[in-house]
Amino acid sequence: MPIIQHLRAILYLLYCFVTVVPFAFLALPLWLCPPLMRFRVLRWWPRLATHAARWILGIRWQVKGMENLPKHGAVLMPKHQSTWETYFLCGFLDPYPVFVYKKELHWVPFFGWGIKSLAWVAIDRSQKAAAFEQVKVAGKAIVDGGRSVIMFPEGTRTKIGAKTTYKAGGTRLAMAIDAPIVPIAHNAGALWARGAWLKKSGLVTVSIGQPIDPSGRTQDELLQQVETWIESEMKVISPEHYPNGTLML
Repeated sequence: MPIIQHLRAILYLLYCFVTVVPFAFLALPLWLCPPLMRFRVLRWWPRLATHAARWILGIRWQVKGMENLPKHGAVLMPKHQSTWETYFLCGFLDPYPVFVYKKELHWVPFFGWGIKSLAWVAIDRSQKAAAFEQVKVAGKAIVDGGRSVIMFPEGTRTKIGAKTTYKAGGTRLAMAIDAPIVPIAHNAGALWARGAWLKKSGLVTVSIGQPIDPSGRTQDELLQQVETWIESEMKVISPEHYPNGTLML
């Protein structure tokens, strides 16, 4: 079995590299097109990468609560455990999700070209105050335009079942621009762990919660509600990582 897993991992890596190169070069002439058109074309790569993970690695998925996504934009706050959910969120969520991400990703060959061409929100995390003002201005324009902003509340990829500190960037943004928050739980980290070379086959469950109205709540109350919903849902969709209803440390 480990030999098969290694072969699958190699094949998947080769698949992603071979397919990302033409999309990266395609991104160059797409600079002449509106951002929405660029996204509609380039999102096919994360869709293909997600499907390839199913065909090659055996990582299937199911979605609960897709109807909870607002039709006219929101701040989406998903769990961040692996690379898999970044592919899925970009490839399968509508309307046109916009990621807030660290600008260092622009330096990743080929992949960074595509990201930069999508007109997402690239921030310098070392300049926190300036970065939030940038996100607030961009986020309002994005949501007012009917699109959604994706901000990972944990900030970085974390091990499934681990106790993490939720960050208030997403809730601050929602309060500043008066946009609903949609919490998203998933257990992709159980199959595709952070930094893991070998991936496991199995089923990923993505659970999308009902929108949360930020009106009339303090920032702490709002962040606590988001965290409570996500962590409670994690115990439902991946109970083996939360024995006795508690978090594994």
